[in-house]
Amino acid sequence: MTTVRVLFTRRHHIGSQVIRLGTWSAWSHVDLVDDRGAVPVLIGAVAPAGVVVEPMAERLALASRAVLVEFAVPDRDAVLDAALSQVGKPYDWLGVAGIALRGRDWQEDDCWFCSELVAWAFSAADAPLFRSELQARIVPQHLWMLANPSVNAPSPLELIGTI
Repeated sequence: MTTVRVLFTRRHHIGSQVIRLGTWSAWSHVDLVDDRGAVPVLIGAVAPAGVVVEPMAERLALASRAVLVEFAVPDRDAVLDAALSQVGKPYDWLGVAGIALRGRDWQEDDCWFCSELVAWAFSAADAPLFRSELQARIVPQHLWMLANPSVNAPSPLELIGTI
């Protein structure tokens, strides 16, 4: 078994506060950590850009709080490569706007917001985190509620030293 790290972050920013309030979450954003290269990068869906790869240090520099959570998987490359296959796809504005609504499949793979991309990547790699019939609405809090080991640091940027 290998592990995939997911970075949970929040900021002192009105957008972060609105997301946390609207999703009942301690976190406003999640990214997959790709540490296969010399410098750890994040694969995630961010507004307004969509699915991007960015240096982990950039996200941590903006964070007021951050935690790394490890998820055990049979094939970590499959999870990370699934997420990488989505780079360039747009941000899922409709999904975010309608997160409280029922009856829409938020897991359509034409656009993404952060937590649905993370959950989808695990499912695409045959390592689903949730029952398939319950994956229609995944917010950061749902990922946080899963019992997995985590790494905290007094300052978000200090998490880079744990990789």
